[in-house]
Amino acid sequence: MELQKSGTAIDRLYAAIKEKGNPSAAGLDTWLEYVPEGSKADTFARASKLILEYNKRLIDALYDIIPAVKVQAACYEMYGHEGMKAFAETLEYAKSRGLITIADVKRGDTGDTSQAYARAYLGKTALGESEKAAFDVDFATVNAYLGSDGVQPFIDQCREHKKGIFILVKTSNLSSGQLQDLFANGKPLYETMGEYVMQWGSGIMGRCGYSSIGAVVGATYPAQGEALRKKLKGVFFLVPGYGMQGGKGSDIAGCFDDNGMGAIVNASRSILLAYRNPDNRGMDPESAARKEALRMREDISEALKNAGKYRF
Repeated sequence: MELQKSGTAIDRLYAAIKEKGNPSAAGLDTWLEYVPEGSKADTFARASKLILEYNKRLIDALYDIIPAVKVQAACYEMYGHEGMKAFAETLEYAKSRGLITIADVKRGDTGDTSQAYARAYLGKTALGESEKAAFDVDFATVNAYLGSDGVQPFIDQCREHKKGIFILVKTSNLSSGQLQDLFANGKPLYETMGEYVMQWGSGIMGRCGYSSIGAVVGATYPAQGEALRKKLKGVFFLVPGYGMQGGKGSDIAGCFDDNGMGAIVNASRSILLAYRNPDNRGMDPESAARKEALRMREDISEALKNAGKYRF
């Protein structure tokens, strides 16, 4: 497809969503406890091997129906350097299966530290007379609440290497409102952050009409998601909170534009643990995950149709 050839991160994601008719991502936020054989692991190395194998099985079961995976680094950091090896290899395997990769790392700092984070996930690291990508993902999540000097290194790497970021705006957790909903200058703080995201992304627009600098907007706050969609022109949304956190298709329809685009919805535990759903009793994890991913696709499609936004 033409957008895939253009090279920008957002155009690659946009094209993948259109190709599969599915604006959803599988979150491989895999704890050892989620893996059926997990109780057998008594070392970090064994735990990490089982997690990686499980992730690969799920990717093989899902790659033809989902456009992307989101991999949460914290779930792998628990298992030390072996866990981070599994994190890297999960992303590499997903990429080898043609999936868009999102590293959920929520990095954000200042000065050289922020620059190092940005190079680690989006850019390259100097090694002797050459440079090498450490993780080489398509997108990373970023916490920009430290201010513009913390996010600028990520934007620079996005521009140089045609990568993308999703910046925390209105998160899906229960207590997000303690700070994000506070009013300042006559509007909630998350709205101000959204406006900054729109401003920062205006210089890295894709041919699809969206920027590679996107926003994290939780499925658990439908009214806020709908309001942000109307305000943040050209800002693509990563929407967590679907499934076990309580979000459903009807909650997230407002995050999409009138063409049924502009957002990708992530589900983690509802896919990772689908085999434990009583309705899936007797199914293997791969078949159960695929069944749930298909159900999720249909749920979102139905919600977009009901909102007059379905255009796939």
